[in-house]
Amino acid sequence: MMALMQSLVALSIDAMLPALTEIGQDLGAKEVNDSQLIVTILFLGLAFGQGIYGPSSDTTGRKPAIYLGFSLFLTGCLCSLFSTDLIVMLSGRFLQGLGLAAPRCVIVAIVRDQYEGPAMARVLSFVMTIFIFVPAIAPALGQGILFVAHWRAIFAALLSCGILTLIWFASRLPETLAVDRQIPFTFARIKQGIFEVCSHRVSLGYTISLGLISSAFLGYLSSAQLIFQKQYQLGTMFPLYFAILALCIGSASFLNGRLVMRFGMQNLSRWSKRFSTTISLVFFLYVISMAGHPPLWSLMLYMMIILFCFGIMYGNLNAMAMEPLGHIAGMGAAVTGAISTLISVPCGILIGHSYNGTVIPVISGFAISGVLIVCVMHWVESTTHS
Repeated sequence: MMALMQSLVALSIDAMLPALTEIGQDLGAKEVNDSQLIVTILFLGLAFGQGIYGPSSDTTGRKPAIYLGFSLFLTGCLCSLFSTDLIVMLSGRFLQGLGLAAPRCVIVAIVRDQYEGPAMARVLSFVMTIFIFVPAIAPALGQGILFVAHWRAIFAALLSCGILTLIWFASRLPETLAVDRQIPFTFARIKQGIFEVCSHRVSLGYTISLGLISSAFLGYLSSAQLIFQKQYQLGTMFPLYFAILALCIGSASFLNGRLVMRFGMQNLSRWSKRFSTTISLVFFLYVISMAGHPPLWSLMLYMMIILFCFGIMYGNLNAMAMEPLGHIAGMGAAVTGAISTLISVPCGILIGHSYNGTVIPVISGFAISGVLIVCVMHWVESTTHS
């Protein structure tokens, strides 16, 4: 159930990738790159929404926060479904992101209510495995809908999935936060929670690392349709190539769920970040030598390696960031999620809007974020070891 609710986030992001150009043309987008905002604006809603649901889930319980989020998500789906211009579409997408912040944030708190340490990383890795399976098929679903219907049918499908998921959640999942653990909602407590997360070097460092990973991934995600369909002229084959890359993350998350209990979160994250950063720097130099247009096989091989490493790191970094925050799991999940998303959204938009017909902006995003992650995690681990 947790995986399905997380997957709704991925479905809302990726199902419309094949339709971005068509949506932009129908709604009067002035520039080709403006259509990328249909993807990135949802992440902005995710960032702001997590500040709402985390504290409220600590106060009223996990389920009421999910109900509020799904209400906003369904409203956003309706808004996008009946949009007549790009502004209305983006408003609906922001509402969808604002609503999806509930499962994005509260699910971590629900898992933290029942698990901690490597066990939590293991659960999150399996959730992430299913979560990534959806991006593997979401563009194909979107492309399939476009074959038989208008792009608005994609939003109708999202609306239906949201309703069905909400019904399942309401009828099957018990409340995981006991009444005696609920904390009164006050702005002073929110301020204290933010201060605690930001003043704890381990939580802050791994949260920043999550944001940097997400920055590079969001830059790739918003540019993927232009890279594969326009630059490499794959046309309707784009969903297949996108699926292969998405499955690399999913298989890594699944493998991490089996390895983390044996090798530990830090060791797996450390070697993944070192390897991915080295590969990114080498491939960046190769891409420059190829004037930003490397052979498709080399780009796919590089992306498969990088996204596999990201799949290893993501669940572990999330669990390590939450490890010291069990007593404020809802607030902790909200703050770490909001900080990482507020880092990733502007950086991801910058990478996406820098697309110039070559893969240089995307590859440079992976390389720069890799170097920064190495620096941040060294800062965290040097303090931990000392």
